[in-house]
Amino acid sequence: MLGRTAGGLFWMFRYLERSENTARLLDTGFRIALTGSETAESEWESIVTTAGVRELYLQKYDTFEQGHVINFLLRDKDNPSSVMSVIEAARSNARMVRTALSSDVWEATNESWMAMKTALARPVTVKNLGDVLTSIRQHSSLVRGALHGTMLRNEIFDFARIGTFVERADNTARILDVKYYVLLPSAAFVGSSMDNAQWETILRSVSAFRSFRWLNEAETTPMAIAQFLILDKRMPRSLAFCYSKLTGNLGYLAQKHVGGLPSLDLAQEIYAKIDNRQIETVFEEGLHEFLENRISDTARLASQIQEDFRFYG
Repeated sequence: MLGRTAGGLFWMFRYLERSENTARLLDTGFRIALTGSETAESEWESIVTTAGVRELYLQKYDTFEQGHVINFLLRDKDNPSSVMSVIEAARSNARMVRTALSSDVWEATNESWMAMKTALARPVTVKNLGDVLTSIRQHSSLVRGALHGTMLRNEIFDFARIGTFVERADNTARILDVKYYVLLPSAAFVGSSMDNAQWETILRSVSAFRSFRWLNEAETTPMAIAQFLILDKRMPRSLAFCYSKLTGNLGYLAQKHVGGLPSLDLAQEIYAKIDNRQIETVFEEGLHEFLENRISDTARLASQIQEDFRFYG
């Protein structure tokens, strides 16, 4: 498989995962904004910051008004990370590597693109925001289901999964950081009913509320939720789960890669910082600092993966 194909698969599935993550991030912001209107603008500002497009947003808007943020993140063509932009980029990459994909994966990707063109043809309002976000998540699941149901478990599958988990690890760290460092109005709210409600909102936004309750019958606490989303290997969006899969898929590729694989070494190094860690030590280090370091680690890993497989074939 040539480097162009490897890169196309990696970015196709990064973009698809990003579309779903942006929808989840918006859902988080919308739910939390409903709990306290006095801080609504700062909460929407934090969503834009977390999505990594703050400077680009401020080139168009002076305030973080709800409608502007929603449409900038969903449908603005000037935002390369908007859902419409990344769905189009995913489809372009899918067309480039179409011979490496099953017909089911291609058709699901193309259907996602057509559905989003229709859903995002007009500005999204609060009234239809929920339906649009649900549609984005559902179409992402269709592509993922087609991948798992119809693709050979070979290097093509590995690159697809690596792209997915790089993006997902970055998103999980960012969405947790939004809650703990930005969205909480004041340290005085820590441990309050408002604080706990916001943490529960994070769980619901990553479709983890019910699974968390299955495992934790006691009262919901920030430390228990952080432990679940960072360290629990059973949770498919936890950092530990993402890095366990990254090391696994890179490990399969390393078997065919002569001369070693620096990205595998780096993934194992990062995973060692998470594996068998106690959540108490994470809070002692500082949750914000821990998450910032993992965001930086994931960016380094993504760059190393692209360097390693530039000429893969």
